[in-house]
Amino acid sequence: MSQDGTRVILIDSDASVRRALCRLFASAGFGGEAYATGREFLAGTADLRETCIVADTRLPDIGILDLMRLAGQRQVGLPFILLTSEEDEDTRRRARSAGAAAFFRKPIDAEALLDSIRWALHSPFPVAAP
Repeated sequence: MSQDGTRVILIDSDASVRRALCRLFASAGFGGEAYATGREFLAGTADLRETCIVADTRLPDIGILDLMRLAGQRQVGLPFILLTSEEDEDTRRRARSAGAAAFFRKPIDAEALLDSIRWALHSPFPVAAP
């Protein structure tokens, strides 16, 4: 966890993406955790206060919208920033409707991602009803 209590949780099945983004988050002063699957995240994290979730839209075990819904049941107003390697306008539209704070296509602009995380952590975020 960072000095101010905020953290970023990364969920991405690609180990190299997890390593690179965890280094980026740490260099920006964010604490956090990384998971390869949505179910690992749901099983491993209890306290989601002061947290931003950064997740790939194509997880191997659970759909991103289901993950957003399940996490939202544990913490209202939990911001999600989504990453994708494939442009999928339908997923983008549905994710935004479900309350995603931002949507990035890989490769990601590091500064834009960090700016979005900072904004999401300090903005009240509505989450669609489960």
